[in-house]
Amino acid sequence: MFILKKIISTLIMPLPFLLLVGVIGLCVLWFTRRKKLASILISISLIGIFLCSFQPLTTFLLRPLEQENSAFVSTTKPISYVMVLGNDQVIDKTFPITSELSQTAIARLVEGIRIFRMYPGAKLILSGYGGIASHGISHARLMAHLAIALGVNKRDILLFESTKDTKEEAFQAADVVKDKNMILVTSASQMSRALYYFHQAGLQPIAAPTNFRASNNIRDFVPDSTYLTQMEIVEHERLGQLWQRITRLLLNSKTEHSQAEKAKHETL
Repeated sequence: MFILKKIISTLIMPLPFLLLVGVIGLCVLWFTRRKKLASILISISLIGIFLCSFQPLTTFLLRPLEQENSAFVSTTKPISYVMVLGNDQVIDKTFPITSELSQTAIARLVEGIRIFRMYPGAKLILSGYGGIASHGISHARLMAHLAIALGVNKRDILLFESTKDTKEEAFQAADVVKDKNMILVTSASQMSRALYYFHQAGLQPIAAPTNFRASNNIRDFVPDSTYLTQMEIVEHERLGQLWQRITRLLLNSKTEHSQAEKAKHETL
């Protein structure tokens, strides 16, 4: 199920989807006489790629997502845990560790370490499994290697090495954190979706969003792959939020059905 979800979500990302539309348009052009349909499909592909890599549009869509939670400054609450959510990695022994972790993962980890050092006695939780091509090294462990290289004591690090997505990270954290205070570090665009799962797991973490990408400084009017990445982030998060709403509705429907059946039996 997890692999299927990843494959489907990848295929409907802006670039793969628009390229597929363009390829279909070319096939229609080459192998059929439906020139008008072909021109429509190819136009959709080209215009779509242009719009998805155009900063004014991508920033307009991404910035509201990132601004839903304010950047972390400090808190007077006693903090027991600082948790950094995983992202992505490659395993290549010719790379330094700072190149094996994705830029997003490094941004999250550095922010997590910065906040962790503000609260002596806290533990740093690093999460993420290794993926299919992990060579036996989990994402959490790879982040731990970098954290230790940056001066974090190994004894202060807890690893969640089997968590595949945000929901699993939240529920495993609940088993460890319990009723103690925790700061949650992840990308600003993902924070609201992550908080939903942590609240669902019974936790009330303090949000510490990082890796902000959508600046209010609009300076580029030429398409750029950087902004195509921003559009992919927007679509990924909106699809994730849609999935949350669907599962919540299904869960509520199931609960209501169970309560109705229980009431029916009690009446009988």
